[in-house]
Amino acid sequence: MMRVYKLAKELGLSSKELIEKLKEFKLDVKGHMASIDEETAEIVRHELEDYLQRRKRELEEKRKKEFKVVEVDFPLTVKDLAVKLKIKPKELMEKLIKRNVFANINQTLDEEICLKIAEEYKVELKEKPSEEEKILELHKKEKESENLTPRPPVVTLMGHVDHGKTLLLDAIRKSNIVDREAGGITQHIGAYKVKFDDHQISFLDTPGHEAFTAMRARGANVTDIVVLVVAVDDGVMPQTKEAIDHAKAANVPIIVALNKIDKPHINIDKVKQQLQEVGLKPEDRGGDVITVPVSAKTGEGIDHLLEMIILQAEMLELKANKDALASGTVIEAKKTKASGAMATVLVQNGTLKVGDVIITGLHFAKVRAMINDKGERVNTAGPSTPVEILGLSGVAEVGDHFYVVDDEKKAKDIIKRRRDQKRKEELRPVAKRVSLEELSKEIQKGRIKTLKLIIKTDVQGSIEAICSSLEKISSSEVKLDIIHKGVGNINESDVMLAIASEAIITGFGVGIESKANEIAKAKRVEIKLYSVIYELISDVKAAIEGLLEPQIKRTFLGRAEVRQVFEISKFGMVAGCLVTKGVIIRGAEVQILRDNEVIYTGIIDSLKRFKDNVKEVKEGFECGIGFSNFNDIKVQDVIEVFKVQRVEKKL
Repeated sequence: MMRVYKLAKELGLSSKELIEKLKEFKLDVKGHMASIDEETAEIVRHELEDYLQRRKRELEEKRKKEFKVVEVDFPLTVKDLAVKLKIKPKELMEKLIKRNVFANINQTLDEEICLKIAEEYKVELKEKPSEEEKILELHKKEKESENLTPRPPVVTLMGHVDHGKTLLLDAIRKSNIVDREAGGITQHIGAYKVKFDDHQISFLDTPGHEAFTAMRARGANVTDIVVLVVAVDDGVMPQTKEAIDHAKAANVPIIVALNKIDKPHINIDKVKQQLQEVGLKPEDRGGDVITVPVSAKTGEGIDHLLEMIILQAEMLELKANKDALASGTVIEAKKTKASGAMATVLVQNGTLKVGDVIITGLHFAKVRAMINDKGERVNTAGPSTPVEILGLSGVAEVGDHFYVVDDEKKAKDIIKRRRDQKRKEELRPVAKRVSLEELSKEIQKGRIKTLKLIIKTDVQGSIEAICSSLEKISSSEVKLDIIHKGVGNINESDVMLAIASEAIITGFGVGIESKANEIAKAKRVEIKLYSVIYELISDVKAAIEGLLEPQIKRTFLGRAEVRQVFEISKFGMVAGCLVTKGVIIRGAEVQILRDNEVIYTGIIDSLKRFKDNVKEVKEGFECGIGFSNFNDIKVQDVIEVFKVQRVEKKL
């Protein structure tokens, strides 16, 4: 059951307003203390959704009309804030004293205090956007403009080692880039653009799914489609499964290239069955995964593969604004004696031109030259185009975002601020990315929360036992998502996937490879190792319980009636009260009722007996009560005091 006043508070309505609304649903409730069942409360929430949204918009419009927006640079001193609010510093200092803040005219103030005091003067303080924020906002608007046109897809090849990724990419390049020109490709820049039937496709040449996920861990989501290369003579292998999980975690569509069909005694149906068993159900078996038999050696099926990529791209409706200032991602970086710092970038929006000033990470460049995948110098590069650029002030980081700014001085200023910020961050202690103990902060995603797990075990049977037990841990508020499971030691690929997906790595009866351990320590990724299955299950259950929303338990402490109201200089309004029940405690949570209507919820700011400050006042005694941010107190108001506890839920 739920009290009317509690539901009203949750919905942001007064009890009176809610009672009137309940009458529209033919629910006649008697006062704000009346109870309604949870099912009815849920129906009311649903039915009032549109009304509350409309009311919220109306209140925001009213606030916009009443409040004046003033841009400021935080932190503010007392003098700065007084100037912005157009009041005398003395008046502001008196306001601060009422809040137990004692500051002289040149002392800086906490941002929260500034915002609260400004609100009293109907002023909304808004931090001035930095130069970088203004530029990023411009890029964002250009990405969302109406001038969007179709762009080529960006494709990454992934799969088990020796399944023919490199050979397949070479076959695609030779048949579609240089028209079988002698000498082949003259420049390796880590990405290639091919033309097929008046369509263009960009291919990224990454060494493996670890590199794909490492870029994603840095926030670089550059791939539109993953082509999973599976050799039909080998079938689905451990690294194939890893690649599938990495692509799924990135939420990227997968096309399967069934390679080596030129080999004798192959069984394509058997490979398709294996794909189905790992969650990739082929189209000809009632699924939605495109599978294309190909041979990197003979070239058979390559045109059909490219057709399927174009088809998938059309379904994705990929678009960009080619007329905007360019932005994109660094996909390779190096330094040579002849050319200095160079970077291969993928333009994702806009058109990059020679002479443009760009920022990436802690470096900037006035682009001196651009070289395409054929080794040719070009003056422009549009969306989904990879090019190598010269002119950077230092070696960029792979996965760094880049964007064009209109002024070299602005670029230098932004880079200086970024470097200063990085130095400050390096001095701070680095917190763990994700830990079982701190999940409630790290993986909270709105009202639906997800606990992502990577599970590695000694044998296949252990995986089945663990997954079976974890499936029994259920909660309507927390989703358990096993994004990767496998047999063997925890490796670099597992750690990179954990970083990119904010997942926890759990190992049963396994060790950690040295390289994986180094990366995990450097990036503060927690790895939990177990030798008893029960302990693993118990820890995951505890983590989920930590994620559940706590229940709020309110214990009634006391009640007081307002007999007189006083105004005290330098403080504001104080309620002269008689404690009629229980005890009144300073700092406790309180609600004030007027005509059985809750008009205020907050805390007791001050409590006095005569002129003395006291911690509590018992039943039958008189006292003076002051409230935080509330002065509209009247005789006959009723003050109810509660102790509030957050009780952690258990499954």
